[in-house]
Amino acid sequence: MKHISMIAETIKPIKQVIAMISLFMMLLVPAGLVAQEDSTAAEEAPEEPALISPSIDFTVVQKGDNTVDLKAILKAKVKGSQYRLYKMKIVFTALSDSAEKEIGNVITDGNGIAFLNVKTDQLITDAEGKLHFKASFAGNKSAESAEEELAVKRGKLIITPVKEDSLLSVQVKFVDMSSGTETAVPETDLGLFVKRQFKPLKVGEGKTDENGEVSVEIPQQLPGDARGNLTLLARIEDNEDYGAVEASVIQPWGTPVSDKIEELPRALWSPHPPLWMLVTFIILVGVVWGHYIVIVYELFRLRKEQPHTTDSQL
Repeated sequence: MKHISMIAETIKPIKQVIAMISLFMMLLVPAGLVAQEDSTAAEEAPEEPALISPSIDFTVVQKGDNTVDLKAILKAKVKGSQYRLYKMKIVFTALSDSAEKEIGNVITDGNGIAFLNVKTDQLITDAEGKLHFKASFAGNKSAESAEEELAVKRGKLIITPVKEDSLLSVQVKFVDMSSGTETAVPETDLGLFVKRQFKPLKVGEGKTDENGEVSVEIPQQLPGDARGNLTLLARIEDNEDYGAVEASVIQPWGTPVSDKIEELPRALWSPHPPLWMLVTFIILVGVVWGHYIVIVYELFRLRKEQPHTTDSQL
């Protein structure tokens, strides 16, 4: 028995050491797992979203009053759909052979459009006699930068109204001004439009002759403003050398259309229907809802008249 107790006393410290080792291992295993999970989470961290790549649709319109309209549309394709970017700064620059000159900056509107009108006397042509422009977007945290350049030869439309008896027409002349002098441009297609609230109405077209001139007839009795004035637009669109060129003139050749706000009469085409239609509608609606009211009333009446059994009858 004495030997047995001595052996037990010897084994007891060994058991304590084994227990301490087991406890230490139990503490190490979760720590290792946590470290492994952290490294895995770091490896699988989501990447930052890619920047969108916008593009600029840039157009230049040379006008008859010696000004140029610059129009830039900023848009981008996101997840297969095309969007126009608004409240973005577009910088317009005039380029020459030796330098760049910023001529203005515009914030895009709700349709992603930036519009700027500049006078041609503030611009310098390059060696080829062209006006060279650039529209640029510097980019931001979510979009990359973008720019577009466009060069056009200087051109001008001269529009002259002509009235002979009952015939109305306009004489249009197209000249090249890239050399500093007016040179007629033949064989060029142009259209004649009447200005409207949303989009110009095309009323004629023609092609310039060897003198750069063309005559286009105006239809009679076109609706005008309250005084019968028409704004006539002669326009060359998407020309390979000159881009878009236009000129306008106002003439009292239209039919006066009142612009006063007046209450519309009672009619089928107005917001105020005729009285007979209104009375008929009220009667029909009253008949339909009257049937529903009668049915509900009869249901309640039948429910009240239904005999109720009592405990004594049972």
